[in-house]
Amino acid sequence: MGKLLRAISHDGSVMMCVADTTDIVYTAEQYHKTSAVVTAALGRLLTACSMMGAQLKNREDSITLRLKGDGPAGVLIAVSDSLGNVRGYVENPIVEIPLNAYGKLDVRGAVGQEGSLYVIRDVGLKDPYIGSVPIVSGEIAEDITNYYATSEQTPTVCGLGVLVNPDLTVRAAGGYLIQLLPGADDATIDRLEENIGKLDPVTTMLDSGMTVQDILNKALDGFFPEILEESQVDYRCDCTQQRVEKMLISLGKTELQNMIDEDEQCEVACHFCNKKYHFNKQQLQALLESAK
Repeated sequence: MGKLLRAISHDGSVMMCVADTTDIVYTAEQYHKTSAVVTAALGRLLTACSMMGAQLKNREDSITLRLKGDGPAGVLIAVSDSLGNVRGYVENPIVEIPLNAYGKLDVRGAVGQEGSLYVIRDVGLKDPYIGSVPIVSGEIAEDITNYYATSEQTPTVCGLGVLVNPDLTVRAAGGYLIQLLPGADDATIDRLEENIGKLDPVTTMLDSGMTVQDILNKALDGFFPEILEESQVDYRCDCTQQRVEKMLISLGKTELQNMIDEDEQCEVACHFCNKKYHFNKQQLQALLESAK
C-alpha cells in the first residue's frame, strides 16, 4: 500500500501533502498493461488525484481528474475517495514514442500539449463542481499547479514522478503538493522557494530511500510542520455486481430487450480494474422487469 502525509507549518502559513504511490502505480500497470510512458503519465495523474482526494472534507466526497489532451494516450482518468484511495483508466494503454530531449519518458508527448484538465468534485450536492483549465505542459504536475492558480487562486507547487524499470514494472512513484495559505508573508515565500529549490525529483528521493516524512521535513525545513494526517492509500476500485446491475437497468427496457433478443447474455468489464461481470438471459430478464 502507498503512504500519504498531510501537514501544516507551525504558523499556519503553509500546507503540504506528500505521497509514496509506488504500489498504487504498480497495481495500475498490472491492471491496464500500460507501456512505460503511459505508466508514467497515468501514475502521475493517480498520485495527484490521491493527494487532492485526501483534502476533501467529508467521508462520502470524491474527486475525479480527467485529462483530455491531443496526444496518443488519449483520455486519462483518475478517481479518488476522501481517504486518498484511487483508481484510474487510460484510453490507449500502449503508446510507443521516443524518449524526450533529456533521455526521459516523454509524458508530454504521450498526453499532448493541447486540450484540457477537468477537475470534478462530488461533495454531496445536487450537481458536482466541475472546473477546467487548458493543458499548459502535458507534464501533469505543471497542469495541476495551473489549475490551483487559475480555478482556486491558491499558490501551489506540485511535484510528481514515476520511475519505470526496464521490465515495465514500477520502481518508484510519488508526489507532493505545497500550498501557501492566507497570511503567508514574503519571508515565508522566500524560505519556501529556497527549500523547494533544494529538492531532488520525487522519484530520486524515494529511490534513494527517503520516506514521505523525510521529504516533508526537507521541504518544510524551518517551518516546524505539524502532522494533520498519516494514512495508507491504495489502488481501490468500488465496482460491484449491484452497481453494474443499476447501470444496466439505467439503459432502459429497449436496450435490455435487445441484449436478450440478440445474445441472450451480456458481459460488462470494469474500466478501472478489468473485472468482468456476466449476466445470462434469466438475469437480464429480471433486470428488464425492474427497468422503466
